[in-house]
Amino acid sequence: MMIRTFTLRLLSSQQHTTLRLVGAAQPLCRAWASTVTSNQTHEKARNGNINSQLTKPDAVSTVPTMRGEWSLFHPVYTSEEVKAVEVLHHEATTISDKVAYGLVMLARRMFDLVSGYKHKEIPKDKVLSLAELRMGGYLLDEKAWLARILFLESIAGVPGMVAATLRHLTSLRLMRRDSGWIHTCLEEAENERMHLMTFMTLREPSFFFRALVLGAQGVFYNLFFLSYMISPRACHRFVGHLEEEAVGTYTRCIADLEAGRIPEWTDKAAPQIAIDYWRLPQDAKMIDVLYAVRSDETTHRFVNHSLANLNPTTDVNPFAFREPDMFVKGKKIAFERLEAEEYVKQSRQLLDQESGVRR
Repeated sequence: MMIRTFTLRLLSSQQHTTLRLVGAAQPLCRAWASTVTSNQTHEKARNGNINSQLTKPDAVSTVPTMRGEWSLFHPVYTSEEVKAVEVLHHEATTISDKVAYGLVMLARRMFDLVSGYKHKEIPKDKVLSLAELRMGGYLLDEKAWLARILFLESIAGVPGMVAATLRHLTSLRLMRRDSGWIHTCLEEAENERMHLMTFMTLREPSFFFRALVLGAQGVFYNLFFLSYMISPRACHRFVGHLEEEAVGTYTRCIADLEAGRIPEWTDKAAPQIAIDYWRLPQDAKMIDVLYAVRSDETTHRFVNHSLANLNPTTDVNPFAFREPDMFVKGKKIAFERLEAEEYVKQSRQLLDQESGVRR
């Protein structure tokens, strides 16, 4: 049984209360993935079908061959939840919000140019073949989709780690608790990294692509680091808008795949690393992976827009206790500050009730 302990502070109160969240308590918790890998993987390892060497020069080595490989929490979705996602947009009202959205749009245009993603509507008055649609820039083939996704995920894993690092250092420097923000930021960074590891099993990036990622990551990390020191709220809003774009990208990829426009992935089996991570069925396909990844991006969209509505210095992170299911996150852009405070109170009540039942 996994226990998560946090020191919580209500948004309107300076009083600290220590609560414990038990991972096995169904009424309280998200559907977190366990740390146990599949029995099939263990059986292969015992039978010698998997090399005993744990470190290999490719992403396949991240498929666990031992217990405890996944150390951070991540959600596992039902088939109904992954279909509940909607493409939403947060309307920018403040100057900082407008700047954040403008920067995301600028990055989007540059990224589209590099990856060849034109986002053109398919003409309805012409009958074009799949090859003609791809040549005309209306569709991406599987190689172009992978290039876009790999680049996107290599950058998307940066903000959570930067935010966690800075908040960790602030907590050490001021010698006070963080109210649960660090854990959520780390979980987001790890989740985005696992997206990259999953798609890395499908393609070996070229030297040029790796150099491009290296340069972009170096620039983005330092800019985001400096920006987060100045305005954490603007940075979380920036990430929220960035995740809006990610949800839109994966939604289009899913639509193209289901319409038969990416035939290379129609019957392609899901990588084992994805099956283990999201606890997918052993016969899962690429479409199941895309739905799971899109649900993750929807969670990041909701969490970051919600955190951008809070005071990063005094307010508790409501997602340190539990998260809404995808029927909320997929259809609502964020919690407003008062909603977050009410959610914290409800979480405390649920925890108190669960503690009473256990006693």
